Amino acid sequence: MKFKYLDTVDPSTCISGKMNRISRLTANIFRKYLSNFDITSSQLTLLFVLLKSGGKTQKEIVDMLYLEKSSLNRNLKKLFEKKYATRDEFPIIKITYEGKVLLDEVIPFWEAAMKEIRSLLHEDGEEAVDTILTKLKNA
Repeated sequence: MKFKYLDTVDPSTCISGKMNRISRLTANIFRKYLSNFDITSSQLTLLFVLLKSGGKTQKEIVDMLYLEKSSLNRNLKKLFEKKYATRDEFPIIKITYEGKVLLDEVIPFWEAAMKEIRSLLHEDGEEAVDTILTKLKNA
């Protein structure tokens, strides 16, 4: 059998693959700085959103962060278990006092991770990331 497309494909040019590698490399840097806090960068992002917004519904979070519902549910479950977030005012999810305490402890390490990533990307790399995000959001 002769295959029509197998010889024409070059997976090294796959944009999805490149974006996934960027995501994993970035996550590895954050993981290094956050390892002592038993929290992932995704969970940290959720806490930042809840902190800055005063609270959001699950749908608002999904729409804002372009998350799959299952990913959001998995991360929220861990935040609820650790008492970092609450849905006492259902359907609004809010950060708790314990979540704020955690963020206050984590922020210097988060800033160190951001500094390392920025030093690797330089200004033009960070601008490229912003451009990619803007273009994909507006598609």
